[in-house]
Amino acid sequence: MGGDGKLYTLAEVSQHNHDKDCWLVIEGKVYNVTKFLEDHPGGDEVLLSATGKDASDDFEDVGHSSSARAMMDEFYVGDIDTSTIPTKTKYSPPKQPHYEQDKTSDFVIKLLQFLVPLLILGLAFGVRFYTKSPA
Repeated sequence: MGGDGKLYTLAEVSQHNHDKDCWLVIEGKVYNVTKFLEDHPGGDEVLLSATGKDASDDFEDVGHSSSARAMMDEFYVGDIDTSTIPTKTKYSPPKQPHYEQDKTSDFVIKLLQFLVPLLILGLAFGVRFYTKSPA
């Protein structure tokens, strides 16, 4: 391993966030990936966007090969003080008011669905009948 096992805070690691000096935190370890930026298959922007935070989830989501994981040893510089990493907040949807189902019975609804069109049809015939005056 390239590092001496020094313990870093997230604030210290976060200062190394550009293409001339890029450090990442992955699974509790700190890596100086500056020399790897140009060779990274996903491009340097992927690595640069993962600075200043715990990039473990980003790293795992991509599904790196075992050779990629072995390559990380040469970039190791130390460990992260986990107490300096903010805890992840779990998403919880906003509270919704309890939905009160309509109290109207299904029978009444079906009855209205039948009667309202009949009423409209009857009204249309009635209007037509009364507007035609015998000549």
